[in-house]
Amino acid sequence: MSPRGRDRAEVLAALAEVFREHGFEGASLSLITEKTGLGKGSLYNFFPGGKSEMAAAVLAEIDLWFETHIFKPLRQDEQPWSAIEHMLIAVDDYFRSGRRLCLVGVLALGDSRDRFGQQVGSYFSAWTQALTDALARAGHDTDTAQALAEDTVAALQGALILARAVPASDVFARMIARLKGRLAPPHDA
Repeated sequence: MSPRGRDRAEVLAALAEVFREHGFEGASLSLITEKTGLGKGSLYNFFPGGKSEMAAAVLAEIDLWFETHIFKPLRQDEQPWSAIEHMLIAVDDYFRSGRRLCLVGVLALGDSRDRFGQQVGSYFSAWTQALTDALARAGHDTDTAQALAEDTVAALQGALILARAVPASDVFARMIARLKGRLAPPHDA
C-alpha cells in the first residue's frame, strides 16, 4: 500500500478524471494533488517523471482496459456479432452513456497531441482494426467492414462530444442503438 493508503490504481483513476475534465495543459499540480488526495512528494513517488508520466500511465491503463474488454474479444471471439454487441454495451458503460469524456480523444484534440501522439494513434488504430476484423468475420466484405469500423469509432467520439455539449440529451444512447443496427451482419452472411 502507498501513502495515505492509496494504491496506484486509485491514483490512476483520479488522475484520469482530472485529465478528462481539464486536459493535460489544464491539469495543474495543485489540482492533481487536490483530486488525488496526495501531496507532491507522494505523487512524485508514484510518478518520478511528473505530469507527463502520470498521463502516459493513465493512457496505458486505458489501453489495457480496452485491449482486455473491447479489442481482444473483437479479434478473437468465435461469435463476432456477439463481440460487436458486447463492444457497444461495454463502451456505453465505460463512457457512462455519454457522461464521461474519452480521455484519449481529449488528448488527441489538445496541445499535448504531439506528446502523446503515438499512444493516441495506437488506441484509435487498434479499435478500428479490431472492429474491422470482427465485422469481416461477421460477413461484411473487407471494404464495407473498414468503412463501418471507421464510421463507428468516429460516431462514438462525436456522440461523446455532443452528449457533453447537450447534457440533458440521450444522444449517446441513441447513437449506440443506431450503430447496433448499422453493424448487424448482412442478411446473406
